[in-house]
Amino acid sequence: MPDADLAFTRYFAALPDPRVNRTKKHTLHDILGVTFCAVICGANSFEEIERFGEARQEWLKRFFTLENGIPSHDTFNRVLAALDHDVFAACFARWMAELGTAVGLRTIAIDGKACRSAPADTFSGCLHLVNAWATQNNLFLGSVAVADGSNEIAALPALLKVLDLNGALVSLDAAFCQTEILAQIRQQSGDYVVTVKGNQPTLHQAVVAAFERAGETGFADCVMASSTEDGHGRHEERYVTVLKNPEGLPEGWTDVRAAVMVGRERAVAGKNTSSAHFYLTSLRYGAKKLANYIRGHWGVENGLHWCLDVAFGEDNNRTRDTNAGANLGVVRRVALSLLKQDPTRGSIKAKRLNAAWDDKYLQRVLQGFKAN
Repeated sequence: MPDADLAFTRYFAALPDPRVNRTKKHTLHDILGVTFCAVICGANSFEEIERFGEARQEWLKRFFTLENGIPSHDTFNRVLAALDHDVFAACFARWMAELGTAVGLRTIAIDGKACRSAPADTFSGCLHLVNAWATQNNLFLGSVAVADGSNEIAALPALLKVLDLNGALVSLDAAFCQTEILAQIRQQSGDYVVTVKGNQPTLHQAVVAAFERAGETGFADCVMASSTEDGHGRHEERYVTVLKNPEGLPEGWTDVRAAVMVGRERAVAGKNTSSAHFYLTSLRYGAKKLANYIRGHWGVENGLHWCLDVAFGEDNNRTRDTNAGANLGVVRRVALSLLKQDPTRGSIKAKRLNAAWDDKYLQRVLQGFKAN
């Protein structure tokens, strides 16, 4: 019997086991526990999970029964393929939500990510997960897989439904600029900031026209801010203009309290470019604060998506079963979140190696850097 416990396992203690009794050679608790430990320590596939288990079986027995040894890679694959993805993701999301310690307004970036080497019948032609990422905390809050024959927009409402949006700011790119999505965020007591582009032509034209009218009066009723950034051979100037209670917008856009225009002038290698980007928000904040929230949205790209591809090799993962791939994706995201909580210096790759080599470090990561 195990002589110790890992606190995280209680979050999937009530997860329904999809197998019939005759196929339960290994407990669900053991299969998921070994999977999670292996992924933190560098395993990126079911074959690598099995190898990790065989190599670390004695240590794993401190926490898991393993009465029939380490499951085969086929067993890991079959079980994750059978698990309900939404329920599985919600189990870990509850854990991540408890780890979040942000004070004040929480920012949640919503964005989709394609897993290029895992074919599926989605709009992107592969396994596609829509993720919720707490940008201030570097924590994964949940994900939903895009269904076959569907797209990100159809998947998002189910993800929002399981999130606690009370007091949160949800940032979204233009793909999610939809009246129903913004209405749902407000119904769940959240605020939003959303990019407005040409995929909503009537709305985009109305926002541009509102700023043109404001320009005719010298932006007298607007609040503005600017910033400059130099680095890596690039000089960039940003100008943020906030127009409160914009007029002339089409009906159906819930609780729009301000429109934001972000102008960028960039000089790189002697070439100058300029651009203007537009946003809507339900917040009544100043230009500097809104500019920080808008820039912060891209933390989901750098803090989550980039790390998943570089440190976890997600884009190269070829898991054939879509549901198994989606569930393994959840494990990766939680593992990344926990490794990011580690205050010691080093890349995520280095931390995964450290977890593989140092039992004490691995156990600390698994406990979420919290006392039992």
